Amino acid sequence: MISFKQLPLEAKAAVAAGVVFFSMMLSRSYLAEQLELRMRRWLLRLQMALFANALMLIGSLHVWRSTVTTFSRSSAANSFCFMPWKIAVFMFLALAHSSFFTLLFLVAEEPYFFSLAAYTCLGAYIILIFFLFTLGSVEQAYKFLAGRGAKAGTGNKNSRTAMKPVLAVMLTVVLTVVGLLNASRPPTVNSVEVPVHKLPSTMNNLKVVLLSDIHLGPTVGKTKLAMIVRMVKALKPDITVIVGDLTDSEAEIIRPAVEPLGELNSPLGTYFVTGNHEYYTSDVSNWFELLKSFNIRPLHNENVRIVSPKSTDDWFCLAGVDDIEADVLRYSGHGMDLKKALRDCSSEHAIVLLAHQPIAAKWALQERPDINLILSGHTHGGQMFPLNAGAYFLNPFFVGLYKVGQNTFVYVSPGTMYFGIPMRLGSRAEITEIILRSP
Repeated sequence: MISFKQLPLEAKAAVAAGVVFFSMMLSRSYLAEQLELRMRRWLLRLQMALFANALMLIGSLHVWRSTVTTFSRSSAANSFCFMPWKIAVFMFLALAHSSFFTLLFLVAEEPYFFSLAAYTCLGAYIILIFFLFTLGSVEQAYKFLAGRGAKAGTGNKNSRTAMKPVLAVMLTVVLTVVGLLNASRPPTVNSVEVPVHKLPSTMNNLKVVLLSDIHLGPTVGKTKLAMIVRMVKALKPDITVIVGDLTDSEAEIIRPAVEPLGELNSPLGTYFVTGNHEYYTSDVSNWFELLKSFNIRPLHNENVRIVSPKSTDDWFCLAGVDDIEADVLRYSGHGMDLKKALRDCSSEHAIVLLAHQPIAAKWALQERPDINLILSGHTHGGQMFPLNAGAYFLNPFFVGLYKVGQNTFVYVSPGTMYFGIPMRLGSRAEITEIILRSP
């Protein structure tokens, strides 16, 4: 029987990831309600960081072998540039691995340069892994189709072997720069008209500004949020809604960065529902209190009547549900409860629901098909290549406006900022201006 010491490094990393994952499930199931809140918060984040790093170690070994070990066996190993290259690759991998730990130690009013560098390396790491795997697969397919009968010289073989990592690195550098430049631009303002069944005629052209996935934390701070608030105020919305993942940190730590939200002054109110990342902070109650101090109302499985400024008899129901991750984490007092959220919301009036994840939107419509409009986020539009494909297949609604049935629409925001990695490839940050039309 093979012992643990005899396993290859990749297998050891996979075993380590499995152990950490098992510990995460164990703590979620049996320790969630027994641990003190601050301890639970640190344990959850530490487990997630260790799990991600254990999985990344498998890829890092492949990157090292492809970009360093491959060249150490050739004449390039004797060149002046080889040692600086080894150091650069090592530092690149070290920064990528350290990115997940910045949530524990490096969160403030504005992002630290180290956090930005670490998460940039993480984004480049994901792209590099993709191209190394893809080019390797193409190479193997070519060998299979061409056959191995024809023998090539050693020099040609070495040059082909070196070409794969060089091409992968070049593509990674180009796409990283493009992604950084794209993410550094202000969010685009996307105006969408949505017909809302049973919306009173006095509320025709009501303007709702949708924000989602701002992710205040290691790489998004006060300056970015202030820019978003200025853009929202310029749109002069009747209502502003934030559909989750506002933050990745505790309220006390990042409070100064949140202050621009106090400038939002939509006449019919500003509303918030939780996303999965709010529950990862284990600090939802403090976030609710902080948002209330800025005159932002959390919809914690509850609803409000949005009354027409022109007639008090005309109104629609705006409801919000907790994110479904609260159920997975067994977060006390929280969890998606649609019946509670839609209490007293009858089909005689229009119903607009805020639900962070598209899967929650799907579940809500299965239970209450009379909901007229659901506003969601979570997917980031994939945020960056090559993660776009995964986000597309894992969510019933990916990004943009969807018509479900005869009188129901779902709009999924691609996110107003980004999570961690300050890059966007194949997606664009967005502030959504939703114009509600009465039939």
